[in-house]
Amino acid sequence: MTRTTHRFDPYADVRAALADPALVPEPHAADAGPAGASGAWLRADVARSSSGEPPRVRPGRRHALAPADGLLRRPLTPFARLHHQPTPLLLPNAWDHASAAALAAHGFEAIGTTSLGVAAAAGLPDGAAATLDTTVALARRLGQGPFLLTVDAEGGFSDDSADVAALARELYDAGAAGINLEDGRPDGTLAPVDSHAAKIAAVKAAVPGLFVNARTDTHWLDREQEETATRLASYEQAGADGVFVPGLSDPDGIAALTATLVVPLNVLYTPTGPTLAELAALGVRRVSLGSLLYRSALAAAVTTATAVRDGRPTDPNALSYAEVQRYSEVQRDSD
Repeated sequence: MTRTTHRFDPYADVRAALADPALVPEPHAADAGPAGASGAWLRADVARSSSGEPPRVRPGRRHALAPADGLLRRPLTPFARLHHQPTPLLLPNAWDHASAAALAAHGFEAIGTTSLGVAAAAGLPDGAAATLDTTVALARRLGQGPFLLTVDAEGGFSDDSADVAALARELYDAGAAGINLEDGRPDGTLAPVDSHAAKIAAVKAAVPGLFVNARTDTHWLDREQEETATRLASYEQAGADGVFVPGLSDPDGIAALTATLVVPLNVLYTPTGPTLAELAALGVRRVSLGSLLYRSALAAAVTTATAVRDGRPTDPNALSYAEVQRYSEVQRDSD
């Protein structure tokens, strides 16, 4: 496939929008929810931000291309806006309807999917391009929920940029606000930089309103920081709206990236790594929980079962039958 160079500049509207801080793009059609859907599933005020004001750029950071007064005024999608708040976007990751509904009920306005959780729940391997149908089906189920959805699509389930762009369009039409695309491959290697950049460019050309979070797995494969920076620069140039480096927890390494990146940096939360406040001070704009919640849920299930078997008390904070049933009732109302 011949690659056509595409430079999608997510900040091209900045200068034109300087005089109008209230300028916001028309929401995606799915943002209003399906016709006749239950009010419980309708997105209430999807264009809101925490403060209602344009985001203020951190001094010394390039990731917002701020004008001279330090204030960024540009049309942002509701999901993109969450990356420009005083604190990083904390993104929990769900693996089915119940987990997403429970998180939304507790105030999380943006939720991602976890490829490990989705794959494991279906009895399939993660990161092996084996969950295309399962991922799309889940996106269709969650896409009209009362939250902004971003989908972990592994590497796009194809090496063909056109196929990845078609998948992105399908996810967007299902109601997704974002997509995660990783350069790690099933054989434990990294995709060529140009190949992954071509996927990003193709997606942005096909679906400009979809937030593309470009992930590099360099730190999980013990690559040098220089390669991480090179890959992120290429993905940024290809049109990525954000970049994701799971496994990066070293404060100096994080600070080095946020000092040069134009787009928001996403890192994976680790219990032994920096706190949310510390990550915010380093310039991180998004913190994902990845498969942590799914793994914690499995651990809780095993702990409870063995506690009953061994005569130990179980967790008194487990959700009631009625609470869980309410989550499924919301889904039935929206069908």
